[in-house]
Amino acid sequence: MTGVSNICRQYLWGVENGKKTMAWMSWDKMTLPKSMGGMGFRDMRAFNQALLAKQAWRLLDTPKSLCARLLKAKYFPSGHLLDTVFPNSGYAVWKGVLYGLELLKKELYGV
Repeated sequence: MTGVSNICRQYLWGVENGKKTMAWMSWDKMTLPKSMGGMGFRDMRAFNQALLAKQAWRLLDTPKSLCARLLKAKYFPSGHLLDTVFPNSGYAVWKGVLYGLELLKKELYGV
């Protein structure tokens, strides 16, 4: 996600005549809500993490969905999603779901 953030930064601050232009505000301040003095831009890394955690939550919340059944058949056929030890191999989508699951565990259980 740093690539998307970098594109946003380059667009805002840009390069003029081969030289970087002045950055009038830090990126951290630009991602603050407008009510807190920021520009209201999304922090793409945090946004991506939230979407991954949401997908993991959907797998836990609706185990009868097609997506949950397919992933269960492939990656954890004999157990529950929360109790399964996962290999590091797999598709990028599955790795993202695992990352989201770890975020959920950390927030829900303090693990």
